[in-house]
Amino acid sequence: MSSGARSGPRIVTNTVEFPYRRSLGPVIGTFVAALARGQILGVRSGERVLCPPLEYDPDTGAATSGEFVAVGPVGTVRSWTWVSEPNARHPLDRPFAFALIQLDGAGTSLLHAVDAGGEGEGAMRTGLRVVPRFRAEPKGRTDDLAYFVPEGAETTDPGVVDGATLAAVGGEPRAPLEPVETMEFWSSLTYKEALSAASERYARSLLAGRLLGQRCPTCAKVYVPPRDFCAIDGIPLNEGDDLALPDRGVITNFTIVTPVKYPGQKETEPFVRVSVLLDEVDAPVGQRAGENDLPSPARRPGSEGAEGQRTGENDLPSPVRQPGSEGTEGQRTGENDLPSPVRQPGSEGAMMGLQPVVDVSNEEVRVGMRVEAVWLPEAERNADELGNRGWGSASGAITGWRPTGEPDLPVERYIDRVF
Repeated sequence: MSSGARSGPRIVTNTVEFPYRRSLGPVIGTFVAALARGQILGVRSGERVLCPPLEYDPDTGAATSGEFVAVGPVGTVRSWTWVSEPNARHPLDRPFAFALIQLDGAGTSLLHAVDAGGEGEGAMRTGLRVVPRFRAEPKGRTDDLAYFVPEGAETTDPGVVDGATLAAVGGEPRAPLEPVETMEFWSSLTYKEALSAASERYARSLLAGRLLGQRCPTCAKVYVPPRDFCAIDGIPLNEGDDLALPDRGVITNFTIVTPVKYPGQKETEPFVRVSVLLDEVDAPVGQRAGENDLPSPARRPGSEGAEGQRTGENDLPSPVRQPGSEGTEGQRTGENDLPSPVRQPGSEGAMMGLQPVVDVSNEEVRVGMRVEAVWLPEAERNADELGNRGWGSASGAITGWRPTGEPDLPVERYIDRVF
């Protein structure tokens, strides 16, 4: 993810990509196998030859004959369009044309790239005669056919040869063609979005070495990062609801991840990701409506509704829960509970999920462990990987969370607090 110009909202660019493998079948598989020999094949279907070859005739829907026919290598441009600014996914890193090319002996056209050389777009025209260029070291892929060039043009690209040169590699006679069975493709999606006002504030706070959250005035839930809305109450929030949060807390849950091999892999050894419930702060951060708050028309002073809300002294006793009994999420609510130096009954603190840990082994991580954030030096912080999504990511500003050395807090109070 990278940031754009700052004349307006920061624009973040996201790319999602992954490889997938598909079977080619006997027709396309044979076509790809022939490319490795500098040869282009079509398949006969009735009175014409289809190139690229297909298993079924696109006009009639009937199965093609399976009889392969060598076509070309020279072909004729039937139509074309110029690409003046190629991107990383294009077959060439310089201006080129996409063209429909009907190879000699074929009854259909093949869509492919044409490198027009130094003349550029001026060399392109309908009726232009072109010849193919192949990868000198084929890999059993459709892009073993690299591109086409105008007939008579010289090829200067290293690693690219004409069909005759490729056909001579390995000598004669050559073994019968064995269809390529599978091919790996890359699926890629790149999209851009403007960073929201709440995400901008969060990014600025991280660069300044502070965690920023946002508390809903109705349910008291604290969101990290700020969202400018409460998903529970369905109400808008704003900068006035922002809270500066402490960079200390307690681990409520964790998982040890054992990496499997995947493209772009960075982690190769098992690692831990934890959920951190941040300490409370003055304001009070994340605490529910108390005795001194103005009453809400939806709740009476000293009480709250569902979702683990506080029970006041004057509330009627619950037939389900008595003092000292288990509350929601397995937490005890009675007066005999051990006091917590961090979390008071009735609070709803800020949770940060999927956080890395440092200075502690995987085996030592546990629920109830007190931790603190380890910040990067100010000059090394960046917000390039922050977007409008995420579960409290502080990547680029915090390297991880390390143990404080303080005594653990009661496991039963936190173990069900999952991000």
